[in-house]
Parts: sequence; C-alpha cells; structure tokens
Amino acid sequence: MAEEAKTPAKNNQKEFMEKEPVGKILFTEKQIRERARELGRQITEDLKGEDELIVICTLKGAVMWMTDLVKEIGMDTKLEFVIAGSYGSGTTSSGVVTIKLDVESNLYKKNVLVIEDIVDTGNTLSFLMGKLKERNPKWLKVCTMLDKPSRRTTGFKADYVGFEVEDLFVVGYGLDYDQKYRGLPYVSYLQSEE
Repeated sequence: MAEEAKTPAKNNQKEFMEKEPVGKILFTEKQIRERARELGRQITEDLKGEDELIVICTLKGAVMWMTDLVKEIGMDTKLEFVIAGSYGSGTTSSGVVTIKLDVESNLYKKNVLVIEDIVDTGNTLSFLMGKLKERNPKWLKVCTMLDKPSRRTTGFKADYVGFEVEDLFVVGYGLDYDQKYRGLPYVSYLQSEE
C-alpha cells in the first residue's frame, strides 16, 4: 500500500521536471534531512547546558529547512520569523537589503540561531546579523541549508552549512524563482542558468 502511494508522486515529479525548466536533482529530500540531523546534533552539542534557543527563520525560503532542523535540536526552541531580502523577481541580488518583517522576541542575553535557505552574496545576512547583534544576544549563529561562496561579495560566513553549491540559481525545498518551485521535495536549479 505504501509503495502504491509513492508511485504517483514520483511520476508527478518526473512529469514536472520534463515540463518545467529545472535541471537535475542536486540534493534529495533524504540527503537534506540527514544533513539536518547531523547539524541539529552539532548545534545541540554546541549549546550543551543551555535550556532554550530562539530560532529565527528567514521567510519564505528557509521554512522547509527550518522544520527539518528544529526537529533535530535537542532543546526547547522558540520560533521567530523575519523577512529580509535583496531579491525581486530576478535571479540576481539587487544589493539593497530591506527588512519587511522583524523579530518580536527580546533577544537580550538569549541564544539565537538564524536559519537561512541560501547564502549568496552575503549582503542580506551581513545586514540582518548586524541588526540582531544590536540586541545583545548571548549566542548568535547562522545555519544555512545552502552556501554559494562563488557569489560572495562580503566576508560573511555561516556557522553551520548544509551543502555548498556552484553558481547556479537553485530552486526547490523552499527556494523559489518568482514564487515558483518552492514545493519541489529536492533542490534543483533553473536550466537556463547552466
């Protein structure tokens, strides 16, 4: 019965990939969840003796990665969300960072983990981390699902990295192109970017 349930979904994914301009699968759902497990254990170990962690998820792209990761962190987590970005409907950063939704929690002397979908130029996270540091957290780190160092224009480095990617416009598993492809259960890329 379970096998029958899986078959239509696989067929739908194959049909989708044939119709849409996405390339091969870079990282499967299984690989992503396994990496979330590894990083969740590492974060738990790094915060040994602490009892709470405020997780700040960057919307909208990091939601799927955040849900996988939070399940693997062995301590109480308080969820917050922020919208900060430098992308419009194009495939390159505009360079102008804006914060549209800010964190509500008091971060003073708290353990804070920012969860990001991808670090590209580093402009958005450099800006966001600067703003969060002004609130004097006790511990402030970034965990990104994907890191694209070839596009970095700042000295920003994430503390925890799921996977490194080449200079492709990646989509799927929460990442989008003009609000499309977020629901793909894997990470791929736009074929026009090959």
